[in-house]
Amino acid sequence: MDHHHQHCSESPQTLSPPPPSSTDDTTTTITTPTCCKCGATAAFNAPPPWSEISPPNYRPIRAPAINLPPNQSQQAIILTPVPQAQRVPIETPPFQFQTPSKRIQSPEDIRRFHESFSGKNFLGFIVALSESVRGRKISDPVHHQSPITDSIVSILETLIQWVDEIPPTQMKSRYGNVSYRVWQERLVENSENLMLRFLPDDLRSSTVEIVPYFTDSFGNSSRIDYGTGHETNFAAWLYCLARLGLIKEEDYDSVVIRIFVKYMALMRKLQTVYCLEPAGSHGVWGLDDYHFLPYIFGSSQLINHKYMKPKSIHNEDILENFSHEYLYLSCIAFVKKVKKGPFSEHSPLLDDISGVPNWNKVNSGLLKMYKVEVLEKVPIMQHFIFGSLIKWGSVLTILPPNF
Repeated sequence: MDHHHQHCSESPQTLSPPPPSSTDDTTTTITTPTCCKCGATAAFNAPPPWSEISPPNYRPIRAPAINLPPNQSQQAIILTPVPQAQRVPIETPPFQFQTPSKRIQSPEDIRRFHESFSGKNFLGFIVALSESVRGRKISDPVHHQSPITDSIVSILETLIQWVDEIPPTQMKSRYGNVSYRVWQERLVENSENLMLRFLPDDLRSSTVEIVPYFTDSFGNSSRIDYGTGHETNFAAWLYCLARLGLIKEEDYDSVVIRIFVKYMALMRKLQTVYCLEPAGSHGVWGLDDYHFLPYIFGSSQLINHKYMKPKSIHNEDILENFSHEYLYLSCIAFVKKVKKGPFSEHSPLLDDISGVPNWNKVNSGLLKMYKVEVLEKVPIMQHFIFGSLIKWGSVLTILPPNF
């Protein structure tokens, strides 16, 4: 029978290893995915196992978000230093808020971004958030209960309520429920008023700059999809609030275990109710169809845990009892809930990570991987926007690396 479609990967089938060649005496098992539409073989090789030095490379399946061949991408991760936390400098008057715009179009632009102060400081902010929840559970008291944090959590609860008020349309297609566009339209119409819930009078004019980051944090209404680029926009929105002095260093743990946890609850609801397409998914060889940051924050939570190790993700009792306390376990539990088949087949990268000896190595490896596989990818970062708070090509200022 002739096939008139592109093959998409489903579950890999393990084949017998080929005879060793004269130049390589190691034996390798080759796994070949099968097409989810016709059952034919789809020629994608299994990734090498996660090492203690760096994550493995993989073959993207749909909408690949890569600039480099896989072996060069893996080498880039190996050579990348572990990112370090940085303080966020507060913007001072006179303010020059502006509508942010896209500036990244090429690998050279990516290089310019990462060599700039904004690029280094934004990543340093992510690391600082990660470090703020090291050894902390979601239910733990936060260091500082800020009115700003409470207001942002309330805004996210409002967005969750809107999902209940806008039911999905009955459709036959697997992805892309059109009711999501109604939800997104309401978001855009009300976003400025939502920001004014917590902005002081002297910062009300900042809405022209921070609203675009916010509205692009929950997916794309045209494609009805969501991915790590949108998640990065949410982190950028939080970074802008830190630049405005609204989020302070003592708020960082509450930003993760209050705000980001609520953001994850909203995104999972949007993904399941409106069947959002994974944006730029790497398919079976990706870390996750939608997210990256909760794995970074969640692995930090588990560093030096007395009982739970990376391999504990395979213990169903642990997932059932502790997924509400640790973001990493919550992500694993959600993946197992929505995906069918053996975990090692639908999530081989996460399965490989479970073999790393401790959470500190998992956390540092994921930080390096986030920089290379998300923040250095043109197809993702070409949508990133720059204004006065995240400046394009800004000169690097020396700041203390840790605090």
